[in-house]
Amino acid sequence: MDTDQQALGHGFSAPETAAVYRAIFERRDMRHFSGGSVAPEQMQRLLKAAHHAPSVGFMQPWRFVRIGQTDLRQQLHALVDAERMQTARAMGEREDEFMRLKVEGVLSAAEVWVVALADGRERHVFGRRTMPQMDLASAACAIQNLWLAARAEGLGVGWVSMFDPAAVAALLQMPTGAEPMAVLCIGPVQQFYEEPMLQQERWASRCALDDLIYENSWGQPLLPALESGGR
Repeated sequence: MDTDQQALGHGFSAPETAAVYRAIFERRDMRHFSGGSVAPEQMQRLLKAAHHAPSVGFMQPWRFVRIGQTDLRQQLHALVDAERMQTARAMGEREDEFMRLKVEGVLSAAEVWVVALADGRERHVFGRRTMPQMDLASAACAIQNLWLAARAEGLGVGWVSMFDPAAVAALLQMPTGAEPMAVLCIGPVQQFYEEPMLQQERWASRCALDDLIYENSWGQPLLPALESGGR
């Protein structure tokens, strides 16, 4: 912990800080679930964590829809699978490789929730006048909060984004202007992947952090830290 932070007394204890970083580094986008259930009070904790995410202009654009009916979950799965087939065709030479990947756990997860952007978002202009997509960024923060809380509690989460938003909105009878952005599969897993699944399957690998950090202008490498006392 930084000495100044310790002096101010705002930092967490070393074990608490380590737990936060552990949740970040061991979070996985899960596709393999082991059924079971999530206790209602535990699910409420995850949703509360999501609801305490930051949002631009404090607009809180997230809405959560639980898919509790078996037939509704099956219809949702059919929409996801239809988009999986369309995505495969768009992959070109990687189509067969893509089709071998497991990309969702809608039918096997204990809980399935659809996260949507609320209707009436155009009213919120604070922080969005030139960047209207900040509603999406805010809702993504809510999902990340839920994801990290779930990992800390030993539950897997898979974010499924393969679906036609209009079709899912119609299925769930969303009002005009509301827009689904994620299908979250949540529940117990046999084990967490040692590394991100797509990296484990050699589909892609994590970029080197140094290649993604610039200083002062795009493409300009980060300057070495100034020597102590230097200017």
